Amino acid sequence: MSTLKFDEGRLMQVLVQPIVSEKATAVAEKHNQVLFKVLRDATKPEIKAAVELMFKVEVDAVQVVNQKGKVKRFGRTIGRRDNVKKAYVSLKEGQELNFSGEAA
Repeated sequence: MSTLKFDEGRLMQVLVQPIVSEKATAVAEKHNQVLFKVLRDATKPEIKAAVELMFKVEVDAVQVVNQKGKVKRFGRTIGRRDNVKKAYVSLKEGQELNFSGEAA
């Protein structure tokens, strides 16, 4: 594992939350990938190390998407949602990730 060069406290904060949606479920089934919302300054090696540390799985690759926040109106005022960074984490063949906390 490549967690030696990263601070473990930082790795625990990199993954903000898993993304559970219809699109995420379809991607998970088709490409064996899992989606996470991550910190905006997180790097691909950090994301890989964090997933391997927290879920005890082997990660094959990581792709990231920077999603711009939508402009929304609240009555008269115009606001903006925060920008979000998403990580598409590809797991190695035969690896499975479950969020229930039990060992597979």
